Amino acid sequence: MIPVRRVPEPAGFDADVRQKGRLWLRKHPTVTRPTSYWTPYLPPLEDGFRGLCGYAAMFDPTGGTVDHYLCFRNFPDLAYEWSNYRFASATLNACKQDADDTVLDPFEVGSDWFEVLLPSLQMCVTDAIPRKLKTKAEYTLDRLKLRDGERVLRWRRAWYVMYLEGKLTLEGLEAVAPLIAAAVRTNGIAPQERIPSPVTCARPSSRRWG
Repeated sequence: MIPVRRVPEPAGFDADVRQKGRLWLRKHPTVTRPTSYWTPYLPPLEDGFRGLCGYAAMFDPTGGTVDHYLCFRNFPDLAYEWSNYRFASATLNACKQDADDTVLDPFEVGSDWFEVLLPSLQMCVTDAIPRKLKTKAEYTLDRLKLRDGERVLRWRRAWYVMYLEGKLTLEGLEAVAPLIAAAVRTNGIAPQERIPSPVTCARPSSRRWG
């Protein structure tokens, strides 16, 4: 995860989503899944996140979804509130489900709280995170399978290999996978080196690796 600035509410959202949604909820008080009036406003949310999943901190070529940070099941009144929306890949959104604020909010993450380790491509918590949030951060990694989930590791590896093969510049890698780019800089890894085989490592400690 990387810091994300709160995205300003787009013009038209109140009439198109909030007001229509509230009316719909009043007419359907027992529903378990809200009507997705927010879908037309996915593009400005995505732009606010620079196209990066708010949790994986990577560009997802398959597209993203609107994540209700506080889910409809527990907070139905927030289903149509712009402030409750985060941009996330479908994979991460499915992992999160009703975890709500037991996982870190992308809007509250600070600089250098997380890093990606090479060559394992695992994500871990750094010493930069406030001590009071460390347990929550570790839970976030586990709940969303961000530490070493197979699908996320394959996703990271795809971007990393593109850089190693010279198909992405370091600036390009920064745009689509900034935490991997930071690891590349830290380790001084140049393109077109031998492409590493996938590695399965033991769970890393929270200390920073140099």
